[in-house]
Amino acid sequence: MTKRILITGASGFIGSFLVEKALSENYEVWAGVRQSSNKDYLKDERINFIDLNYGDKKRLKAQLKDFVTKRGRFDYVIHNAGITKCLNIDDFDKINFRFTVNLIDTLREAATPDKFILMSSLSAFGVGDENNYTPIKLSDTPNPNTAYGKSKLKAEQYLQSTEDFPYIILRPTGVYGPREKDYFLMIKTVRSGLDVGAGFKPQHLTFIYVKDLVDAAFLALKSDIKNRSYFVADGDIYTDKEYTQLVKKTINKKHVISLKVPLWLLKGISVIAEDISKITKQPSTLNRDKYKIMKQRNWVCDTEPLIKDLGFSPKYNLEAGLKESVEWYKNNGWL
Repeated sequence: MTKRILITGASGFIGSFLVEKALSENYEVWAGVRQSSNKDYLKDERINFIDLNYGDKKRLKAQLKDFVTKRGRFDYVIHNAGITKCLNIDDFDKINFRFTVNLIDTLREAATPDKFILMSSLSAFGVGDENNYTPIKLSDTPNPNTAYGKSKLKAEQYLQSTEDFPYIILRPTGVYGPREKDYFLMIKTVRSGLDVGAGFKPQHLTFIYVKDLVDAAFLALKSDIKNRSYFVADGDIYTDKEYTQLVKKTINKKHVISLKVPLWLLKGISVIAEDISKITKQPSTLNRDKYKIMKQRNWVCDTEPLIKDLGFSPKYNLEAGLKESVEWYKNNGWL
């Protein structure tokens, strides 16, 4: 029997790849998107669309109960919807936490799925060891220092407090790949001949290619394991300098001016950028919350539990992922 899956945030960068994976494995795919969402990457005629009102619990309950009555329950749910930047800092809590609570509660009342995957973030754990650069472990106590990270942690903690609700929490590190915009801006800056770094102390960075993250999500979905959490990364560690060198190699850019911005200056620029965004009513990539993320020196995390429990083995290292990403950017007129 064909399994039915709901993927929220389906029109976004990660969400669109989740949908493609589900279609390739012959799931009955329901893409949770707003009617106003851009559906450029959701053209497959097999996709079913559903516009769920996460902000109105009563309305959401009616929507899901009506769906279950007419079509049956969702066998699986991947909750990928959320925001990484916003104009009003309170929106992190509203959308990443409270909307998630509404969805979980409503699913429990309407029809509990066989597995619920929460796409969280490494940011839910906050700053790692910036002296010895030891990996962040699952046994560490989460202590997020950003509004984004705090909202993700609150969603995790609520999910962990539920009873008889089968879930797995995934905490990816930096996710990159085709269609992604933030790392693309960094690539575009290097292509212009400039490498801008945050602070003078080396950063230890980790990455996960979007297709590998999606594979991890479906391994979690089909596994018998439940009520566990995992960090998701490709297992390699790069300094910020090594990352730039790989970008230069990928785009065949030999000469780049390296500029290190002192953290105090970066903080000031972030404040100004955020204030301007409030005037223009457009969220800024650079803001107070993003500054705290950019100043972080250690993004190394322990992925052994993911490998051991789910048999995760990434197909892409950073070099291969960057190559495929840049090819997509060029073919689609971004570069």
